[in-house]
Amino acid sequence: MKKLLFVIITLAILFTSGGAAFAQMNRKNIKKNNKRIASFRGKKSGFGKEKRYNAIGFSVNALNYYGDLAPSSGKVSTDISFTRPGFGIAFAHRFGPRYTLEAQFMGGILKGSDNKSADKNDLENGIYRYQRNLSFINHIMELSTVAVFDLFENESTYLSRVPWTPYIFLGAAAFYNEPKAEAPATDLSGNPLAEAGQLVKLRTLGTEGQYSTLDPTDVNAGIKPYKVMQMAIPFGVGARLKLNEVFDFSANIGFRYTFTDYIDDVSRNYVNLTKLASPLAQAMSYRTNELPGYPTKPAPSGIPGVNVQAGYGSEGVDNMRGGFKGNDVYMVTSFKISYIIGATLHRAKFR
Repeated sequence: MKKLLFVIITLAILFTSGGAAFAQMNRKNIKKNNKRIASFRGKKSGFGKEKRYNAIGFSVNALNYYGDLAPSSGKVSTDISFTRPGFGIAFAHRFGPRYTLEAQFMGGILKGSDNKSADKNDLENGIYRYQRNLSFINHIMELSTVAVFDLFENESTYLSRVPWTPYIFLGAAAFYNEPKAEAPATDLSGNPLAEAGQLVKLRTLGTEGQYSTLDPTDVNAGIKPYKVMQMAIPFGVGARLKLNEVFDFSANIGFRYTFTDYIDDVSRNYVNLTKLASPLAQAMSYRTNELPGYPTKPAPSGIPGVNVQAGYGSEGVDNMRGGFKGNDVYMVTSFKISYIIGATLHRAKFR
């Protein structure tokens, strides 16, 4: 009995001391592994394949327009009150420590109005735009691909990407361009229009003579219809913030330099209104007579019984409807949440 008790006590002492030694060794291993995890940066050799990953993003955007219906003739002139919303969805593939290729689909609204933006007391610039009295709305749909360059290099995998980085981007885009405007109650002769109060497509009306038979001596001779699909160059700057292991937040300001001057349906001179295809086309091409008290300086329009404001609504080299020397531009301010969906960790290992 005494021998049995001695064996039990001996085993208990050995188990306790051994367990304490094992626990101490285990704590050392855990601490060592924690240090390894904290210093993990992935494999740095090769071509950075372990730094590649994919992400999807959803953005809320604000759109502004720069063109012929801006408040003034300045290139940076825009009416902030016409800022309109847009939404986008994007897919991005990161190629390495700094480079990402992103494809995005975006829908948004551009808008402009002479009557609401121009200062009629500005006798050098604003009064001309106020008297022109044109307006438009354009529901843009854009598909773009841009290359993104980060200023701060991503250290390794998506798990250990930098907390934040500024970036720049440049790419190419195609967008759907179909400007519209609200039709007036009557045509220029005072007859009711069936389209009164409706948004009508301006492109198909040929408001500057695109579908008319113009004489070779007419100022807009040779003008061609503009296409519904247009191209643009997107470029801009932004910053991206790491929220957690798989979510990023980014904000950027980008511009779209377009290859058309017809986002607003306005580019060149007025044409003889009688050469336009329909009373609706005439009413949408020339809208000064809708202003109270106009025309203040009557001039013949060619339409029986209808006068127009001198310098507007009739054929003439100096009767400018728009300024065709520069193409239209629109700006997109974007706020985006991105989710990393596919990480590629090629032979990553602890150091």
